[in-house]
Amino acid sequence: MRFLTTQPASEPASVLYQRCTIDLQTGKMAMAEVPCRNFEDVIGGFGRSFQLLAERTITDAYCDENPLIVNTGLLTGSSAMTGMRTYFSGYSPIKGSLKGLPAAMWSAGSGKFGAKFKWTGLDELIFENRSDQPVYALIRGTATGPTVELRQADHLLGLSTHDKIMALQKEYPDAHFAAIGQAGENWQNVYMGAVALSTENQLKSGEDKCRFAGRGGMGSLMGYKNLVALVAQCPDQGKPLSPEVKKVNINVVKGGGSARLQPIKRGGGGGTWAAYDVMQPFHAVPVNNFRPQGNDIPEKLFRENVEPHYGVESNACYRCGITCHNNIYEKNADGSRGEFLAKFDYEPLNLLGTNIGIHEAGQAARLIQLVDNYGMDSISMGGTISYALAYNQRHPDKPILNGANFGDYEKIRELIIQAGEGLLPEVGQGSMRLSRSLGEPGYAYHVKGLEIPAYQPETNPGYAWAIAGGHMSMGTYGMLIREGKADIASWVQAITQDKLQIVGFDMIGLCKFFDIVNGIGTGMVVDCLKSEFGLEVTEEELRGAVRRSFLRGLALERRQGYEKDEYALPAEVADDPNPHIKIPNVTSKEFFAELEAKVWAVFEPEMEGLI
Repeated sequence: MRFLTTQPASEPASVLYQRCTIDLQTGKMAMAEVPCRNFEDVIGGFGRSFQLLAERTITDAYCDENPLIVNTGLLTGSSAMTGMRTYFSGYSPIKGSLKGLPAAMWSAGSGKFGAKFKWTGLDELIFENRSDQPVYALIRGTATGPTVELRQADHLLGLSTHDKIMALQKEYPDAHFAAIGQAGENWQNVYMGAVALSTENQLKSGEDKCRFAGRGGMGSLMGYKNLVALVAQCPDQGKPLSPEVKKVNINVVKGGGSARLQPIKRGGGGGTWAAYDVMQPFHAVPVNNFRPQGNDIPEKLFRENVEPHYGVESNACYRCGITCHNNIYEKNADGSRGEFLAKFDYEPLNLLGTNIGIHEAGQAARLIQLVDNYGMDSISMGGTISYALAYNQRHPDKPILNGANFGDYEKIRELIIQAGEGLLPEVGQGSMRLSRSLGEPGYAYHVKGLEIPAYQPETNPGYAWAIAGGHMSMGTYGMLIREGKADIASWVQAITQDKLQIVGFDMIGLCKFFDIVNGIGTGMVVDCLKSEFGLEVTEEELRGAVRRSFLRGLALERRQGYEKDEYALPAEVADDPNPHIKIPNVTSKEFFAELEAKVWAVFEPEMEGLI
């Protein structure tokens, strides 16, 4: 980006970003330096891409007019802690209204690809139309600026996400990569394809330790376009930390929402895995398709019960001091570390473990690894499988698919393989479509067509207004259990003001653990922008841009056919309250009806004119 002003909020046209547009059908490319239209454009990510998507009329995600937008945020590749994010945006194959129209969607991922992409000198890459042949895009930083070229990718077809990345590394040693797996290649029958992003740990160890831009099926959109991978090649461009950014980074590690994620030996909870420990006292850990049973069965996957049998290594992303995930290994007879199995984050561990009746860590790890290698969103896959298992439990005389039940590891594994290979569209196209085809949508745990993350909807009516993925685009998931808020006024304030600010991280290039409590409208972000770019920005200006972007997302949903009754939790939550969940009831029909009326009364006037 090039800055001709220090006041980007009031003079956005004086900030220019580098965009390359590629016509995959013809191979023609256009490189342009584009002036920003508003402060959202300056910040980047979905704040910019949703404005571009609003210019399109899209009735089918798999059409040539649906672009794939790859961009970064203002602080991607900076020295600010967690500034590694890449964003993939388009109209989603899996998220859509009941009228059959696809929703605008973005997916975010860490790893080092985002920083490499930014360091090439490119800020945004837009893929139009589709290629007749499988290709990958090679993005290079040169002395005269970024270059992009398309290369044949036949040799990559049929490989897993990890194997594609490792094959490309042999050709491009000073690069990082984004790739789809077989699921994305089978886009016709798999709507939940993910994009795998390479990590330093992966490239050095040779173990499949990707990060993922998983939500919304952007890997499937890549597959439709016959775009198999992206390569970003250039030297690293790190610079010495300024005192201001160093202070911010220390605060990120020690405070905010990240301190509890630190390794146990450093006084933290041991990464996102610790969510099991936080929610189990309330019997709010999802079990058997989001129906906790009021027993101690989730404790089988507590870290303390896994470590005696498996090697556990806490890990962080490149240049990040927040050690939020854990790598799981087989443990040899002598206690030494054996084969790498998978990366344990809370979401995939629960949704491909406890919530489908798998309570043995090794089996859960193998399922996570399988989903990762095929390149599928673990949340959508886990949520769709759990629905199928619940259906079979209710219909033992007429089961569907292979008749799998909760805890049936081998049959569940078979479902994942068949879905990843494109042989099982009933699973690969998500729980909304499967449940509607069976005439029993009430216990399909999705909101607006996108499967919910591993937090009970009974704890979070804010899910209904999330514009991307549950807890990642509406930060109300801790309000009841962590904050104890159960009154209407608090929930209206959170949904319409405070907790929507979480989406700002998917604009600016930072991981949400930078300050998951307050969003990007903080003094820490202001200090980073001043130190990194000399920009004078206020917290109020940041919060205003995030709010406009969120509301633009809601307006786009409504334009794509969503009716108000689709902004709702799964029907089972209110129709059959779970007596085992020990929390105040904030999801009764009466509570939700009052909440709904008050939330829309705030949102609707502000949504007018945003698209």
